[in-house]
Amino acid sequence: MATLDVRPRLIDALSVLRDRVDAARFPLPLRGAVRARRNRAELLAQLDDYVIPRLRSPQAPLLAVIGGSTGAGKSTLVNSLVGRRVSEAGVLRPTTRTPVLVCHPDDLHWFAGPRVLPQLARVWVPEQDDGGEDAYAAGGGRGAGGGPGARMAHGSCAGHTPHGGHREAHAGHGPGAGPEGHGGAHQAVGVRGVGAEPKASELFVEEAAGAAEGLGYGAAVGGGAAGGDYGAYGGGGGGSGVGLGRDGGGAEAGMLTVRIETDPALPSGLALLDAPDIDSLVARNRELAAELICAADVWVLVTTAARYADAVPWHLLRTAKEYDVTLVTVLDRVPHQIATDISGRYAELLQRAGLGHVPRFTIPELPESAGGGSGLLPATAVAALRGWLERHAQDPVARAAAAERTAAGVIASLRSRMPALAGAAAAQHAAALRLAGRVEEAYERAAERVRREVAAGEVLSGDARAHWRDHGLDGRSDELLDALTDGLTSLLTCAVDEADERAAEAWRRDPAAAEVSLTAAAGASGAGGRLGVIVRRWRRCLEELAEEETREARAGQAGERAGSVEPEESAALLATALLGGRRARTAGENLADLLGAQTALRLCERGGRLLATYLERALDGERERRLAPLDQLTVPLDQQPELIAALSVLQREKQRETENEPRQEQRQTDERARAMQKEEVSG
Repeated sequence: MATLDVRPRLIDALSVLRDRVDAARFPLPLRGAVRARRNRAELLAQLDDYVIPRLRSPQAPLLAVIGGSTGAGKSTLVNSLVGRRVSEAGVLRPTTRTPVLVCHPDDLHWFAGPRVLPQLARVWVPEQDDGGEDAYAAGGGRGAGGGPGARMAHGSCAGHTPHGGHREAHAGHGPGAGPEGHGGAHQAVGVRGVGAEPKASELFVEEAAGAAEGLGYGAAVGGGAAGGDYGAYGGGGGGSGVGLGRDGGGAEAGMLTVRIETDPALPSGLALLDAPDIDSLVARNRELAAELICAADVWVLVTTAARYADAVPWHLLRTAKEYDVTLVTVLDRVPHQIATDISGRYAELLQRAGLGHVPRFTIPELPESAGGGSGLLPATAVAALRGWLERHAQDPVARAAAAERTAAGVIASLRSRMPALAGAAAAQHAAALRLAGRVEEAYERAAERVRREVAAGEVLSGDARAHWRDHGLDGRSDELLDALTDGLTSLLTCAVDEADERAAEAWRRDPAAAEVSLTAAAGASGAGGRLGVIVRRWRRCLEELAEEETREARAGQAGERAGSVEPEESAALLATALLGGRRARTAGENLADLLGAQTALRLCERGGRLLATYLERALDGERERRLAPLDQLTVPLDQQPELIAALSVLQREKQRETENEPRQEQRQTDERARAMQKEEVSG
């Protein structure tokens, strides 16, 4: 098998695909939308936490994630593989709330930065003679905030060192610190930077006065090659390294963390990660466990003799088979009396599931397995599993094969996962268009109603009609304009209410709109006020238009009474002619008598265009308000074709790489042959 290599074109294609997946949204409650959101999140986790980092850094240590159900003995297994207690094991469930990553000290730089699990802040715990009680939190990962040289919260206390001595720890005033710098840091442990492993003498523990909320680790990162890339996590206002307390150093409160331990007993090139329970009662723990498994080169699934047939571990096993990942299973806490029987049954189940080739290890039930013990099993109990992990980590061929298989399996799974995601995106887009179409249709009918009733003179009714009758008997023009303005506002409001009812009824029948409120988000209760404002603006523009034409008519003495007519009179007659229909035939005639036939005709044409513009503006504005809930859902119009296009480019690059692999292997063989020939000649 060809070893992993840096593949710029493939990585670029994967990065584009990752961005397309990240941009996809599935907000409408359609059938399959929940599954699509879950698949999107899982796919992003695999690409961000594993595939892209692994392709970019093929020489990185092999990461084995220890996962399993509650009480399966994952933490005890990790402790036993390392040879000391690095992860809390006990009877209280769930014990593992913060994931623990253990690696060789030489491999620390691979995990101190956001290469893998970029969303988790780093809490680094150096090797301690007393069991590793001291820690400091480094604001690693995206969104951690802060920056190089971030300051610690000021505090004064006696902090112990790994050598058992005590000294007083003082640091600069951190963000959010009080006048004396006691900003509420809970327990902050700091070093000069994450760029290199600190010496024991550089470590200090600080317990600042006035602890704010909860428990947590706070820290700062200052300088260092790697430290310059990460902000402070915790610090001045009270750290939250374990997700509790108030953020005071730039990181978000409640930010998730991964605790990092180093131990020289673990072989270089291998890292172990103790994940939370996959069936935890805490939803965020379950989600975090799934994300951590997505970052693994090797999945080590731990189950017990009592629970090996449960649904949860088998769901993980089926997923591993689907993605063709490198998988190891551990059957833990098997009583000696039934070890052969249980092991045989488990092997038979694996064989039936098509996983008979998966390496399988059995650990007997021992006193150390019980909660409250030392958390360490005898070395002989885990020797076979440790040997398998060491071989795959230290043998370059086996190590590359394990990583290559997992990465290739995830990439191959995209052939089925991406079309499913694109199909869900297409369904979302179609549903959004359908819902928008219902609103569009309702408002088109509202616009038709308004045009029809204006042409029929329905506005010239009630008070408006009474004022029009009085107008010929020295009635006031402003009162007629007021009545016409109110009538037009009432007509628009009724049309909008009818459109809202029609659209809302259509949305109630559509499952896609179950979680989308049409009237609440649109502010339908204020429609009358908004429409009144638009109608009054139309009136002002109409009055300005009438004043302009009246002024020109006065100058040319076009009508019989043009010299004495008032602009307000012209505006009232124009509005009546535009809104009165047949009921106001004489309004146009009176306007022609005042301004002249040509001027009156031009004024009516301009006024008609102005009326149409404002009617359209009023209805369009309300329609857009009703569509706002859909716009806020951010269903991209082109997310389906972009997902398919990104997959197509990735498949093309993968095919090109596959075709080039034999030539690369041949070149490597030729280079080795030439090197051997040179050695023979020189010899």
